Amino acid sequence: MRVACLISGGKDSLYACYITKQWGWEISHLIAIAPKKLSWMYHGENVHLIPMIAESISLPLLMKESDAEKEKELGDLKELILKAGVEGVVSGAIASEYQRTRIEKICHEARVKSFMPLWHKNQKRLLKEMIDAGFVIAIDAVAAEGLDENFLGMIIDGDVFKKMEKVADKYKINMGGEGGEYETLVLDCPMYKKRIEILEAEKKWNGTRGIFEIKKARLVEK
Repeated sequence: MRVACLISGGKDSLYACYITKQWGWEISHLIAIAPKKLSWMYHGENVHLIPMIAESISLPLLMKESDAEKEKELGDLKELILKAGVEGVVSGAIASEYQRTRIEKICHEARVKSFMPLWHKNQKRLLKEMIDAGFVIAIDAVAAEGLDENFLGMIIDGDVFKKMEKVADKYKINMGGEGGEYETLVLDCPMYKKRIEILEAEKKWNGTRGIFEIKKARLVEK
């Protein structure tokens, strides 16, 4: 099976891509959309680092900016899928019916198959699996009660996982972040030939939500 992986730089899309490689499928392209504003479909934090991720994985990247107009933004994705010329598209959707139905709609129109390896998996267990697999996951946005400014820039290791468990139990938030509680950036994983090193970043906090904006980064040997 020759497929393209939709990636955002976050943990779910890259873990879905990682699983696809374990299946032995040929990944011919990575596909990414960079929204110019808040999008219903696409991750927006630190998407400028996606080309660096593609370079580290050594796969061709098809990437396009989107005006992020609801529904119209789907056409940008369809354009890139058609350009990739693949049999299927892999995405990291876990629980969002909004994302699932729209990705499947675009794949149907493009006459390719849609694969979602993480769909309806236990999100807490998935996060633990990612850590155990060697994913170095940085939190680059938070937007839920209990996840304060201190979480911005944190690497989700065993200790941080436990902190997040306590927050999830107390405030009844989603441990996997599928509801937008937090966003992530994968700095290293088994697919990367080089890891991402953050050289300069800024925490932006407005009292209820925040972003860890990475201004400068580079690829370094592992």
